[in-house]
Amino acid sequence: MEPSSSPSSKDLQRIYRSLRLIRRAEEEVARIYPSDKIKSPVHLSIGQESVAVGVCDMLDKKDAVSGTYRGHATYLAKGGSLKGMIAEMYGKDTGCARGKGGSMHLIEANANVLGSSAVVGTTIPIAMGWALAAKKRKTGAVIAAFLGDGATEEGAFYESLNFASLHKLPILFVCENNGYAIHTPLSKRWATQHLCQRVASYDIPTFRIEDGDVFSIRNVTAWAVDAMRKGEGPVFMECLIYRWREHVGPGDDYHIGYRQKNELQPWMETDQVEKVGKMLDAETRKKIDKAVEKEIAEAIDFAEKSPVPKPRALMEYVYAD
Repeated sequence: MEPSSSPSSKDLQRIYRSLRLIRRAEEEVARIYPSDKIKSPVHLSIGQESVAVGVCDMLDKKDAVSGTYRGHATYLAKGGSLKGMIAEMYGKDTGCARGKGGSMHLIEANANVLGSSAVVGTTIPIAMGWALAAKKRKTGAVIAAFLGDGATEEGAFYESLNFASLHKLPILFVCENNGYAIHTPLSKRWATQHLCQRVASYDIPTFRIEDGDVFSIRNVTAWAVDAMRKGEGPVFMECLIYRWREHVGPGDDYHIGYRQKNELQPWMETDQVEKVGKMLDAETRKKIDKAVEKEIAEAIDFAEKSPVPKPRALMEYVYAD
């Protein structure tokens, strides 16, 4: 794979803004959560932002993403409404799923963010179906299907790999490998950690990015999207990353004992939000930070003031008209 050109100043500003927005939005979610204003469980992707941002920065509006229940980053990186996301967490009628789905079921049709699911691995075959439809309609669009390392243990994952490769579907499988399925490490789940080799047996090009570098992820995605638009079939990317917070909830969980705090330190030292931020001049970064804080404050205010759904909403959109 040939390396892509260095990102321009405009690229850096866009990438940093996306990283910063996701980080700060989730930090605010963590701050608000103990108040019980947020009506659903939250799975934060703090520390994992670079995967969604690196991938989505190379997608067009016509392209789609399929996220996991840890999907705030994917939703926002692809252009989902922050107001819609926060209102959804509050259970408000103005939420992106009318307050019915909560944090784990974000959707934004206008940005081609397919609805995420709380059931591990279920969005993978859905994303594959979208890719099949795109190919049959000859739209030239591609889809990025995000999944955790735990989802690779589901049968649907391997069935989807086989079908996607057989039919040369335009789907980028993006594994956010944070090393744990809830509290169980890879060493207790996988006989070998050669995930890319397993996927390659389906005749799918594979890439493994070990440091969470947003530009490496972006570079691989650019190559993959170009190949998929040419009809060359699916691509698989394994991104090693680290979840800074607990599996579900606003705090940390090192006291439980299934992982150690010293695992976090190397990832904090290579934090992509800070890395990209330092590539900007101080004034530009300050301006972006200020705009991000304004957007988050407005989204929270919007959620606070939005109405709750009326009782009749329970029976709306249950069946197709």
